[in-house]
Amino acid sequence: MSKHEHLRPSGLHHNPAYSHVVVASGARTIYISGQVSTDEEGRVVAPGDLAAQTTQVMQNLGLALKSAGATYSDIVKITTFVVGYKPELRPIIGKARSAFFEGMEPPASTLVGVTALAAPEWLIEIEAIAVAD
Repeated sequence: MSKHEHLRPSGLHHNPAYSHVVVASGARTIYISGQVSTDEEGRVVAPGDLAAQTTQVMQNLGLALKSAGATYSDIVKITTFVVGYKPELRPIIGKARSAFFEGMEPPASTLVGVTALAAPEWLIEIEAIAVAD
């Protein structure tokens, strides 16, 4: 059975939105490419709406996890790329993303502001690493 230990290092501020350190042990490491706000047909979902695009991205991550026999609770690290990032966008992203980690320790997380993504309609892209049995 995979095990994830979420550490709270002394001297680092505890933020309930992410874990500073996650120690994972398990039989399989799953690397999920950056997911964007598209549907199964490749159509952009929610153009111009960061909250809705974040929700779609997280749903797409869930589909990728499920295909590997994993769940959101198996994610140990996510990296979020946001077009034109400004600090006032963080609560929008956090609210949409946190619903998928409700009732569990959140993964380690990095947020990176970028000038653009691969398609101009995409506002956010999230990649993940999961460890599962």
